Amino acid sequence: MTAWCVVCMLLLCMHSFAAGKAAAVVAPRAVSRARCVRPYSLFGNLFGTKAAKAADMGSAASKAGAENSREGWAPSSGAAPRKVSQSGFDVTPLTAEQRQQEAAKLNDFQRYVTLEQGTERAFTGTTADGLPWDNKQKGTYVSAIGGLPLFSSDTKFNSGTGWPSFYAPIDKDHVVEVVDKSIPWMPRVEVIDAKSGAHLGHVFDDGPRPTGKRYCINAAALKFVPEGQPLPNKVEEQ
Repeated sequence: MTAWCVVCMLLLCMHSFAAGKAAAVVAPRAVSRARCVRPYSLFGNLFGTKAAKAADMGSAASKAGAENSREGWAPSSGAAPRKVSQSGFDVTPLTAEQRQQEAAKLNDFQRYVTLEQGTERAFTGTTADGLPWDNKQKGTYVSAIGGLPLFSSDTKFNSGTGWPSFYAPIDKDHVVEVVDKSIPWMPRVEVIDAKSGAHLGHVFDDGPRPTGKRYCINAAALKFVPEGQPLPNKVEEQ
């Protein structure tokens, strides 16, 4: 094992230990907490450089991210027929122009998370409309880009990780799951918004019943619609 590998493993252990102390629950999920973050997010969490990195990316990088296709998702040409999910929502991919327009409504950090696959610090996240990561209101969490409904508060649970956690999406057609190999020897499954291609977070196999899944999601990639209010992208019955 090279010296660099040893350093990386030590840093992962340090991050898991720090996250475990901050959480109310200990041990079993420490490894999963470390796996929730990308390499540069890990170093940022340890050394306080993450905010500076997000600021340095600038509007040019965000614009490029808004226009590019990515694994598991590509923008619509605008000519494709509308795609409707099983639960009756329009999941037709946004065009590159629509995606850029929607992303422009977010702040730099929110664009960093959704377009550059960033990760917010545990226990600090806020939704794109300003609610804390551990919001306990009843309602629906929609994508910060495009507004597609993603998760219900009914499936939200306290995972002890410091990120909004859900055991199932509202509709499997609303998310795309792709393999993420950004951390060596630690493959994960990334969760992407099916309509906008926005990075949401990752899903792990250590969640509660009935699915056994834990969708570990960045609050910055979400907006919240209180129970009883109309949801975006709902297709009216003909």
